[in-house]
This record gives sequence, C-alpha cells and structure tokens, in this order.
Amino acid sequence: MTTAQHPIGSGFGASTTAAEVLRGIDLSGRLAIVTGGYSGLGLETTRALAGAGAHVVVPARRPDTAKAALGDLAEVDELDLGDLDSVRDFAGRFTSSGRRVDIVINSAAIMACPETRVGPGWEAQFATNHLGHFALVNHLWPAIAPGARIVSVSSRGHHFSGIRWDDMWFERGYDKWQAYGQAKTANALFAVHLDELGEPSGVRAFSVHPGSILTPLQRHIPLAEQIANGWVDENGTPVADWFKTPEQGAATQVWAATSPALAGMGGVYCEDCDIAEPASGEPLPSGPGRPAMFLGVRDYATDREQAARLWALSAELTGVNAFA
Repeated sequence: MTTAQHPIGSGFGASTTAAEVLRGIDLSGRLAIVTGGYSGLGLETTRALAGAGAHVVVPARRPDTAKAALGDLAEVDELDLGDLDSVRDFAGRFTSSGRRVDIVINSAAIMACPETRVGPGWEAQFATNHLGHFALVNHLWPAIAPGARIVSVSSRGHHFSGIRWDDMWFERGYDKWQAYGQAKTANALFAVHLDELGEPSGVRAFSVHPGSILTPLQRHIPLAEQIANGWVDENGTPVADWFKTPEQGAATQVWAATSPALAGMGGVYCEDCDIAEPASGEPLPSGPGRPAMFLGVRDYATDREQAARLWALSAELTGVNAFA
C-alpha cells in the first residue's frame, strides 16, 4: 500500500551520512543507475552505493569529466537529459545489454539558471529536471527489475511553486526560482504516479529533499546573491552553519533507495532520512546566518490527481509512456 506522509522513526536524521545509512547493507549483485553521479551529491551517492557492493552506471552529459571524477568506481555512459534523443539512445544501449536495474536515482539537475529553452522551446529546468528523467525511466522500464526502487530527487524548492498549468513555459515572464520550484514539484509528483503504476510489479518510487548543500548545483547563482542569502562570504567561503556536507546530503536518496524500513511503502516525499510531514505552510523562523525555511511537503506535490495529470502531459510531450 502507499504510505501516508508521516515519519516512521528511521533512527537516522539530518546529520546522517550515506555511508551510515548503508552500514550492514550488502548491495553485491545489484545494479544502480545514478544520473549526475559524478558531481556533488550524485558523486557521494555513487561512492556510497559502490562501497556497499553495487555496480553503478553513471550516465553523464560530460562523460570524460565523469570518468576523470569516478575512475574505476562506476561505469560511465553518455546522456544529456535536455535532449530526448540522447535519453532514448542511452536507454537503448542499456536495455540492449540485457541487464536489469535494481535502483534508479534521478539526481542530476540544474537550478536557477538564466532563461534557457531546449527542444521545442521548453523551459530548461522543467525539461531537464523532470521531462528528461520521465523519458529515461519510461525508456528503461523493460530493464527495471521487479522489486526495484526509483528515487526522484526533489527539493525544498518545491515550496516556491506548484505546477503552473496556465503558463508552464513562463511565456508571460521568467522567474528562475519559480521555474526551479515547478521542476522540483514535478519531480515529487512523478514519484507519486510512478509508484502507483509500478506497485503491481513491486517497483516503488520515492521523492526526496536532500537538504541544503553547497555543490556545483549553485553554479548559476551569482556570488553577490549567495552573499546576500547568507550562504558565503565575499571570498566564496561558506559561512552558514546549517548546510549539510555532501556526504550528509546524499544520505536521504540512498536511504530511500535501500532501506529495509521502507519495504511495502512508496509514493512519499522524504527528508532527513525519514518520511516527511505535510508542510504547515509556515516557515521556520530565520536565525543567525539562516533564512526562514520551510519543512515538509506541500499538498500540491503529493496530490494524486495532479500527479496523474502531469504524467499524461509528460507522456504527450516526450512521446513515451511505458504503461500505455
């Protein structure tokens, strides 16, 4: 059955690392695909899964950079999530290998970039963060093993915007943070409906907020804006004490992908290595070096009707639907 949004008492928390989540878990013989698995949280995710015995495949837009970062840690292939032909080609190469996938972690993302259009004029954050991963999982579906887990990396940023059904492509004016918020809401809704579709095959899906971490994801945010946000000083040195380390940031997606405590569950949004509470709508008050923050998940990011609507639209836009 699908669980409600409430913590299950995992025994882990905000400071838990990915390696700690996997302590005592043997992933030998398991295969994981981690998008973005060569940088930031994705790299720590790859390290943790490989350290527990999994064979990890990292599809990368910059395969040479990925190979340099990973060495012998993972298998690298080419994939550009903003190019649906590239997504189809990677999935075709993988499925033709005859291998089965036990874990998919959709970790790659872009954040708060300048207005950019891809494909037939799609807003880049929604197209890359959501539609690329939607197409990837649907193309890979024949290779997804019964009992597999699929993790969609969302964000606290989903609080910035629901799905803008009346102006999804920001034709009436672009806002980089609302665009990021819409994409992260889409990541959460994707997991909701995928879990419903996959449950009969024993395939479960989760979305996660990894936490606030300074990684290359912030590359589009000017230094002045990061300083104004209280993240770093004028030299770019982190000053906020509420950021997680990359090892801690990778923990929730690794937990969702592997934890025995989640057996029989799915379709929920997780944070700090547990299932999150529904959001109250009120942010935590700001403190020294920390802006006001929202916790939990908004109703619109777990709404089954919106999830089904988004799935149908995404299938129409990408031309792929493994469940049709």
